[in-house]
Amino acid sequence: MRDDDIFKVREFNRTVTQRIGVLNDEYLSRSRPLGASRVLWEIGAGGIDVRTIRERLGLDSGYLSRLLRNLERDGLVTVEPDAADQRVRVVQLTTAGRSERAELDRRSDELAASLLASLDEHRSQQLLDAMATVERLLTAGLVEFRIEDPTSPSAAFCLQSYFDELTTRFDNGFDPSLGHSGDVTVFREPAGMFLVAYLRGEPIGCGGLKFHDDQPADLKRMWVANTARGLGVGRRLLTELEQRARDRGATVVRLETNRSLAEAINLYRSTGYTEIPGFNDEPYAHHWFEKHL
Repeated sequence: MRDDDIFKVREFNRTVTQRIGVLNDEYLSRSRPLGASRVLWEIGAGGIDVRTIRERLGLDSGYLSRLLRNLERDGLVTVEPDAADQRVRVVQLTTAGRSERAELDRRSDELAASLLASLDEHRSQQLLDAMATVERLLTAGLVEFRIEDPTSPSAAFCLQSYFDELTTRFDNGFDPSLGHSGDVTVFREPAGMFLVAYLRGEPIGCGGLKFHDDQPADLKRMWVANTARGLGVGRRLLTELEQRARDRGATVVRLETNRSLAEAINLYRSTGYTEIPGFNDEPYAHHWFEKHL
């Protein structure tokens, strides 16, 4: 990475933090720093558990605890054990907290409007378009991948979402029990591997591998949520799966797919996969691909 590129990023960071008031200990003139206000906003009207806040905002446990204690001291939130699971702590806004959150929304709207007020219509649109691009690219960088047991809640959520989508897209619907890998435990280590993609603590994609000693590894059940598309998650997920297969000694990966999944077919072809004759009798497959790692 060039020094000039790093300088530009740091210069951008300095400009943004100054322009939106991050340097002020009393963000939006509300007697608390930005971090505390952001936590207050994240809680929302229905409450939220502490772990979810921590994962969404990427905060250190100790720092989040201090922020919550301060908000509790100010009478804006309550932090209590969950009725269904005493190990889980749930944060709720008090009446004062709901009023404060509404005031933060009002002042945040004013700040956002002020960023555009000094610009003409053309330049305002330029700024909005640039912001959308920056947000998308920075969000993409927040995606992380974790190996999961294929029966874990996150894996089950991804697989069910994948099956639901295929049911609507395939000509005659989709029944996972009819195809290969109907039993998800085939993705359990060491015979397989199941990877889940997370964004702000929420599962947004998945993919599985089946290993066959010195034979090609099978890549299966690759899915990305609609809400995460356009972030390059599919390409990154595919790259991660290929690397995991390579780490396990595989020299070739192969997969099959349905003709209705045009975007997946384009992804495979654009990343070096070549179409080959069918290597199994998967009932939903129209195309078979492989790639040498």
